[in-house]
Amino acid sequence: MLNTEQFAATNKANIDALTSLTAKAFAGFEQLAALNLQVVKASLGEAQEAGATVLAAKDPQALIALQAGYLQPAADKATAYGKQVVGIVTSLKADIDKLAAEQAASAQSAFAALIEAAGKNAPEGMGDGAAMFKSAMASATTAFDSLQKAGKQAADAATANYEAVTGAVAKASKAKRG
Repeated sequence: MLNTEQFAATNKANIDALTSLTAKAFAGFEQLAALNLQVVKASLGEAQEAGATVLAAKDPQALIALQAGYLQPAADKATAYGKQVVGIVTSLKADIDKLAAEQAASAQSAFAALIEAAGKNAPEGMGDGAAMFKSAMASATTAFDSLQKAGKQAADAATANYEAVTGAVAKASKAKRG
């Protein structure tokens, strides 16, 4: 049975896991905020410089040439920003997935130990029920692992598709400009 020391240890482990998860989430948000501030700061300086250049244009042809010259760098910057955001989110998701897997394994182990202890203390004839329960737990664990793998594959596919699309857009805008 579960004694007070095990109960306290379980609660401490859960609080540690929640604290770790919260720290990882804040780190991810901090990275996104820093990235956004960096982009805004750079954009303000570039907008000021572009405004001065546009005001210095002598004729409409020069203005059109300036405008065309700004398109490719803007597309490249948007692509780089998108890649950085995807990198931050992917890293955060990997950290959360790792923590969730560790917690699930720990909970499963503790639950299996509880079932094992209950089976030892159960009256005669209850062994079949405990065995059936263990089998159900093993099936649930296998299903959880399969879902986790499928989720990882889907996330990897989404990342690959995003990179392919941004690469194609960048190539197309370069070809159009060139």
